[in-house]
Amino acid sequence: MAILDQTKTKMLAVIEHLKSELKSIRTGRANPAMLDNVMVEVYGTSMRIKDVGSITAPEARQLLIVPFDATNKGAISKAIEKANLGVQPMVDGNNVRIKIPPMDESVRKEMIKICHKRGEEAKVSVRNVRRDANEAVRKLKSDGKMSEDEVKKSEKQIQELTDKFCKDADEVTQQKEAEVSTI
Repeated sequence: MAILDQTKTKMLAVIEHLKSELKSIRTGRANPAMLDNVMVEVYGTSMRIKDVGSITAPEARQLLIVPFDATNKGAISKAIEKANLGVQPMVDGNNVRIKIPPMDESVRKEMIKICHKRGEEAKVSVRNVRRDANEAVRKLKSDGKMSEDEVKKSEKQIQELTDKFCKDADEVTQQKEAEVSTI
């Protein structure tokens, strides 16, 4: 059924978005994904940091950004400072180094709060997809293209999808929380 397929696709997209959002949340270790949302002003336009340089983690608590064009190192450094990630970039020759400070308990709690918030936002999005799908099913019924039994069956299947994807969102969030909590 087309409505169920669309619903599943949209809910999968919500979970993928949640995973990408959670990647940018800081843990105790250096993770290049934490810079995914940082935008750099270069060549008169805004570009993602990974589009202007390569990002590696040579050590557990350090990121190294090697700009493709060495003249962009200052802009990269400024963009990281402006992103307010709680890290201090240092220009080192033609590279930008970021030392990841160890997280204290208050920072960990704050990061876990952010994880919870993103997880809840994802579950709200999943429920919005459910609402839209149920409305589409009811519209088919009112147009005479679906019987009452088919509507009930479809709504049950949509609810099962909703439960599954809400559970997935919880699991993804809990994994990230465990990662943040690990010292």
